[in-house]
Amino acid sequence: MIMKAKKKNSLQQMYTIPKKKKSLRQILKKDMSLWMFCIPGIILTFIFSYIPMYGIQLAFRRYNAKAGIWGSEWVGLYYFKRFCESPYFVSTIRNTLILSLYGLIVSFPIPIILALLLNSFRHKKYRKVIQTVTYAPNFISTVVMCGMIILFLSPYVGIVNNFLKFLGMDPVNFMANKKYWRHIYVWTGVWQSTGWNSVIYFAALSGISPELHEAARCDGATKFQLIRYIDLPSILPTATILLIMSCGSILSVGFEKAYLLQNNLNLTVSEIISTYVYKVGMINNDVSYSTAIGLFNTLVNLVMLIIVNKAADKLSGNSLW
Repeated sequence: MIMKAKKKNSLQQMYTIPKKKKSLRQILKKDMSLWMFCIPGIILTFIFSYIPMYGIQLAFRRYNAKAGIWGSEWVGLYYFKRFCESPYFVSTIRNTLILSLYGLIVSFPIPIILALLLNSFRHKKYRKVIQTVTYAPNFISTVVMCGMIILFLSPYVGIVNNFLKFLGMDPVNFMANKKYWRHIYVWTGVWQSTGWNSVIYFAALSGISPELHEAARCDGATKFQLIRYIDLPSILPTATILLIMSCGSILSVGFEKAYLLQNNLNLTVSEIISTYVYKVGMINNDVSYSTAIGLFNTLVNLVMLIIVNKAADKLSGNSLW
């Protein structure tokens, strides 16, 4: 019997007709409807992401407006060396890293906690009210938000200092004291973005089968055990991907808010890469130097993205690619 089976398998291998490889045209034709949905995104990405890469060569040329990009003198890595030797190099990198890591450590777990709490609420009415209240700050523009922060923390008319005066304490000029600046920047950002960032986690939790929760309750599971053994494992892949993407932009701290909250008294902690690039490129009109700094920032982010993605793939099996 064994010999017959082996003979049969060998005959099947000999006479098996090899499958023809599908051509690119056949593959595209099969999934044409999906490709039609992708085409607008591909076109927009190409126009706004790839075509502007033409200007990256400014980092390697001494730009002259009359000569244009191609006519400008090629200087190689001169501007990169200039940035590394600049007295602002260490301070801007340090400030950017501290601010970004502080923001990541604080702002990453809070939306997850909020989504888990909202998902555990049985009363949908209260859940919707809380969602609306937490989502609302996200729609306040950065300029208005910074104006509110400066006004609320004003040593003369601010709500916070009026409360301190009511308690018999001296008013504090928060925006002039550099030890408060990072906390103000990060925690106001958490207040503004927590509700909106929790949406994707809440969507992932909504996909969990209610039967799992019912079965766990029948076995005597508490709310904490439901969160620990059902909800958290369900959103872990989503959380991992978002963490990888956040680490990949670790040096890309937002320019607008940092610049608007910046003043001469807190400049030692508030001067980050993006604000420095703006001052060098737009105010001092040194386009090539600012392009080199921006390219350096992008390369560091790319390296961080690859490292964190590899680490996440080995530790949890979840990665971007």
